[in-house]
Amino acid sequence: MQQYLNYSLDWLKQHNAQHTAREICQQPQIWSNVFKLVSQKQSALQQFLQPLFADPDLEIILTGAGSSAFAGVALAPWLREKTHRNVRAYGTTEIVTDPLQYFSPNKKTLLVSFARSGNSPESVATVKLADQLVPNCYHIFLTCNPNCALTEYAATSDSSARIFKLIMPEGTHDLSFAMTSSISSMMMATLLIFGDFEQYAAEKAVMEISDICEQKLTSWQAITKQLANEPCERVIYVGSSCFTGIAQEAALKILELTAGKIATRFDSILGLRHGPKFMVNQQSLVICFFSNDSYIRQYDMDLFNELVHDKIAKNVIALTAQSSQDKQMISVDSSLADCWLVFPYLVFAQMLAFEKSLSCGLTPDNPCPTGEVNRVVKGVNIYPFNQA
Repeated sequence: MQQYLNYSLDWLKQHNAQHTAREICQQPQIWSNVFKLVSQKQSALQQFLQPLFADPDLEIILTGAGSSAFAGVALAPWLREKTHRNVRAYGTTEIVTDPLQYFSPNKKTLLVSFARSGNSPESVATVKLADQLVPNCYHIFLTCNPNCALTEYAATSDSSARIFKLIMPEGTHDLSFAMTSSISSMMMATLLIFGDFEQYAAEKAVMEISDICEQKLTSWQAITKQLANEPCERVIYVGSSCFTGIAQEAALKILELTAGKIATRFDSILGLRHGPKFMVNQQSLVICFFSNDSYIRQYDMDLFNELVHDKIAKNVIALTAQSSQDKQMISVDSSLADCWLVFPYLVFAQMLAFEKSLSCGLTPDNPCPTGEVNRVVKGVNIYPFNQA
């Protein structure tokens, strides 16, 4: 009998949950397919990127809407360190309303657009605004939908020669409401495009992280279900560096799949103490994403110990790459760098959001059947921008 997350396919269909469950579970295989895709495109990608990176003042902007924006937030610190370029992450939802606050018209710019559907009005508008305002603008489109407004723009616009589009493998254009396979596949592609990894090392890392997540899909199911079934009103995620972006995405997943029934918050490890700690109460679950970097992990451990000692939260747990006998620490057991750990941490957050949705009596594939919130945003008017 076919199963996803330890539920039969028939049961999942009855609870309108089959797409979300399947799309969470398929990710390890999807990442292998992403590796093959980027490997096939590597020569063309390098031909496109090398002239850009010859400019030490190149600006790189990672952008998207919603979860797609958080992919950029997570990867920007790593990419800044890796490329020694000015790398920033902004939501298209920020850029569209006041583009000159975000674009530098006099600088060569690489705009990396993350887009599941490729049809969000803000995503298309941001690309057009960039071409309008930045004469020396180049683009990489990472999208999961081969037939969308972005791919049409890449084929028909005057700037088509300055656009490199990469369509994620089949299955990444999620049918569920929440982004799962889509966000992780676009993040994986970004790592492989910009990571400058030796081919064997990259393949080995992808295989290792895929194997780890394949195993955790089984072992974490009971943990996430138990956490989801414990009554709580608030879920707070915290993490440093690239894990701040993952915390933001994890908080959104709970908020989306519970249709706002659970209040959520995200912050950096050190940022939580500066006011947001008031969010922690007896009805709160706090989840800390630990770094694999020994220096950063000192700060992670300090906050974790403080939260446990305070005894204010209903529950405090940590996801860590280190082996641990502490029942409040959930181990990934990997020596890989943090840029790779984002994937098992994402999977855990997706599984918890899925279980929390079910525990709230909702349908994960469409937690808002009345239509106030939609899978692809509606109701956005895009207005012409007059630079003068």
